[in-house]
Amino acid sequence: MTLIKSISGIRGTIGGNIGENLTPVDVVKFTTAFATFLLEKRDPDAEGHMRMVVGRDARISGDIVNRLVCSTLQSMGIDVIDLGLSTTPTTEMAVILQHADGGIIITASHNPMQWNALKLLNSTGEFVSGEEAKRIVELTESDELNYVTIDRLGSYTYYENAIQDHVDAILNLPLVNKNAITKANFKVILDTVNSTGALSLPVLLKALGVNDVTILNGEMNGVFAHNPEPIPENLAGICNAMSRSNFDVGFVVDPDVDRLAIVKEDGTLFVEENTLVAVADYVLQHTPGNTVSNLSSSRALKDVSDKYGVTYTPSAVGEVNVVEMMKKTNAVIGGEGNGGVIYPELHYGRDALVGIALFLTYMAESKKSCSQIRALYPDYCIVKKKTELDSSVNLKEILAKIAEKYANYQVNTVDGVRVDFEDSWVHVRSSNTEPIMRIYAEALTPQIAENIANKLMGDIRELMA
Repeated sequence: MTLIKSISGIRGTIGGNIGENLTPVDVVKFTTAFATFLLEKRDPDAEGHMRMVVGRDARISGDIVNRLVCSTLQSMGIDVIDLGLSTTPTTEMAVILQHADGGIIITASHNPMQWNALKLLNSTGEFVSGEEAKRIVELTESDELNYVTIDRLGSYTYYENAIQDHVDAILNLPLVNKNAITKANFKVILDTVNSTGALSLPVLLKALGVNDVTILNGEMNGVFAHNPEPIPENLAGICNAMSRSNFDVGFVVDPDVDRLAIVKEDGTLFVEENTLVAVADYVLQHTPGNTVSNLSSSRALKDVSDKYGVTYTPSAVGEVNVVEMMKKTNAVIGGEGNGGVIYPELHYGRDALVGIALFLTYMAESKKSCSQIRALYPDYCIVKKKTELDSSVNLKEILAKIAEKYANYQVNTVDGVRVDFEDSWVHVRSSNTEPIMRIYAEALTPQIAENIANKLMGDIRELMA
């Protein structure tokens, strides 16, 4: 059982000991620390209460954590706008549309159901920075946290229209062509993994004119029918369903709906690494501009960027790092190879809903099938491995030795160590959300990628020993 505090907020397993797991005490302390941080930054001459948006996915623990968070914020003199069951991108959008001072998303994203987390948003609906997260973690250990008196308690409002607001904003985007999608008469299947994709995606698809929709794992009970991370080994159910019927496309999301995987009409995987690549291809056809993805993402985005004569820039892993680089380079599209599409024309956050809308528009306007669109991109193969970390491991020393060992190649140490070979690469780094080390490798064949990843895992084990 683990409690992790990082740039991604606080994340842990429910139950157990205070300070070691995500207990009610830890939820209250962290919420209080975040509220204190925002109050520290507030203009002292500002009038009225601060306003915060709170949303959650469908995890079993979500309702309990939600009540703790909302009550704590009210006890800090903050007015709460509770979205209830929602998605991460919807909550981010709500902060902007409700002119709030910040937000909290209660979700552990792709983690199993015993996990939950608090993700923290600033007044622009974006995740707080690494330095800001450090200050918040410091405040959780402070004895100076205070709550307001009875006459200054914050109010509570339940707002149920946030998903519709989000969908309306997507339909207003110039590159989303509802008429073309409606005319295409697509038959779509979804795997919403027993969470809020079942609430949000049907609303989106109906608004886009898609009327033939089948939903797998659509009961929002938080008991995930399979491992909720939308990666190939967890998608057999939707692939089998598609191979037995006649669908145009399948979409799979994680519990908080910020990651998107696509399944082709024949029931084979588009592969999540290509979600961003395809959406970027469509966007760059209409909007010239730069692109960004993290160091663990496929080089196919660079290939597409080169095709349109725009600049591709890699960033450190983590949404906040990708967004920072996108702003720095004025990127028109970016994201992460885990199926996270960030389209700044809408907002700076990974958003499966806008990814679906843009991909369906691409299919409708090009009159190409999923398979035909996938055939436009290189057949790179990416292998993703992980190994658990012992607290005694000197991670910095291990990474430094790996960088030294491969110094004859192109080495990037912005986030862990990435080594680029002539037609392949490998990236080794510690996770922001789990006590593990991740090893990603990409090459022209699965076997080469597997060999590279295994070689690096062997190097790591040798150094750890």
